[in-house]
This record gives sequence, structure tokens and C-alpha cells, in this order.
Amino acid sequence: MVSAAHLSHDPLWPRAGSWPAFAGTADAVLLGVPTWRTSLSPTGAHATPAAIREALPRYGTTVMGPPAVELDDVLRIADAGDVADPDGSAGEARVISRVREIAAAAQLVIALGGDNSLTYPVALGAEATGLITFDAHFDLRDGISNGTPVRRLVQDTPAASSVPTARIDPTRIVQIGIADFANSAAYARRANEWGIRVVTLDELRRRGVDDVVAEALEVAGAGADARIHLDIDVDVCDRSVAPGCPASVPGGLQAWELRALTRAVAADRRVVSADLAEVDATADTADARTVRLAALCVLELLAGLASRG
Repeated sequence: MVSAAHLSHDPLWPRAGSWPAFAGTADAVLLGVPTWRTSLSPTGAHATPAAIREALPRYGTTVMGPPAVELDDVLRIADAGDVADPDGSAGEARVISRVREIAAAAQLVIALGGDNSLTYPVALGAEATGLITFDAHFDLRDGISNGTPVRRLVQDTPAASSVPTARIDPTRIVQIGIADFANSAAYARRANEWGIRVVTLDELRRRGVDDVVAEALEVAGAGADARIHLDIDVDVCDRSVAPGCPASVPGGLQAWELRALTRAVAADRRVVSADLAEVDATADTADARTVRLAALCVLELLAGLASRG
């Protein structure tokens, strides 16, 4: 990938990513959470936060509208760096603490993963009461891995956390993009028994983005003072656009579908945190298409935030 230092410079074409370090207050804050040690498949996902930051300057900050709007003109965006060694119980406690600190001072925390195990501590740190996932998989396995965060958010309490954390009511969880041949009947039954709202890939395509997002926000955003966490597992996408995701398969979402879903959900005020997961920057193609899609999802999250009334 060509580094930002080698990109052309145009004062009338501002680039994304040149955001100051988080200093206590912002509208949106990026935070690297490079989890990888419990992944069910070999991964270099710990390299991805840095790769996303390197890819961001390839893009501008203009949302075309109309009228065209520069994100940097309407949002205070900051970068809080990475949480060191976020795996394991002590690492999860560090993530929970850091996310909680940032969430108290920002409208939206954007966590750059890392494998999908980051969803558990990030959602807890943001004090989420509801969860929306874009994912081909249920992530309802037993144990602790990148295949368990949704189950853990329903059942587990972090052992090393010094701050009380609440579990998420499974009837306030919506999983969008669940795919055929990527799961088991046992976990489908578990989702059904717990009352999780599952929107399969086929249902999403029949109904369309707007209809599914409206339902998801209603379900995950139920209750007074609702706080929604959005988990963007990029392996929900077709393998042609996400070859850097170990579990992506042919027939998944197209890039435009993921981007549209991301912006639509982020436009809701109840969404307080989001994560990008399961991109292995070390396994991406030479053109870095998966990492570049993840970077675009960061910008879509910001565009959704900027559109809030």
C-alpha cells in the first residue's frame, strides 16, 4: 500500500485520517483494539488498526449530499491510539475502562479491530443495552474466542473488571446478514430460544436496507436511555470484496450494501459505539481492498453521525 506521505497534496481536497489525539472531548473517537490471540483461525488481525489508519488518507472527508458537507467542518474527530494487549481478562478490563472513559466524552466510539472478540469488552465499556451485528455468523459459541462475543454479552461477567457491567438482554439483539452454510442448527436454535432477532442474508435482500435498519433500531433501541453497540464484522461481505477476512464466503454482502447499512444505523442517536472486526490486514490482497473497505466504513460511521438531527 502506498503510504500517505506519497499521496498527492491538494489544499482544496482534504484527506481523511489527519485527526488529533484524543484530549478529553470530541464528537467521535477512534480507538484501536487489536485483539487476535483467541481467534479460531490463524489471523494477523492485530495489524489491522494501523492498516486502517494508513488507508484513511486515500479518501476525502466530503459527503456529497446535496449539499456537499466536509465531515471535519461539522464534527470534532479524534484518535485515542491503541489499547495495549487487549486479549485475556486483564486486556479486556483495559478495553472496558478505556472505552468507558471515551464514551463519557464523545457521541460515538469507533473501535478498530482486531478479531471479533473485541465486541465483548467494547460493548461493555460503552454500557450498551442493545446490540446490532452485521455478521455472517451467530458468534454464540461457548468458551472465549472470536466466535463467542454475542453469547458472552448475554451470559458472562468480565472477571477482571473493577467496574460493574451489565449484560445485554438477548431480546434487544439483532443479527443482520446471517448466512447459509456458515453456521450450525444448534446455534440457530440457541438464537431462537433466547429471542435474538435474526435477519438472514436472504431476508435482508428481500426487504432492503431501510426496512431492516428501521426494525433493528426499534428492537435494539428499546427501553428508556437505550444505548446501542454496532458490531461490523466485515466477513459478512462477499469474498471478492473482503478477501482479507478469513471467514468471508462467496455470495455475501456487496461493499455498497455494507456501507449503506453502516451509515443508516450510525445516523441514530442511540448508537454510541461501533467496532470493525475480522479483517486480517496481513492476509489482504495487494490492492488492500478489505482494509480500504474497513476504512470506508469508518467514514460511513462518521457520515451517519454527522447526519443526526
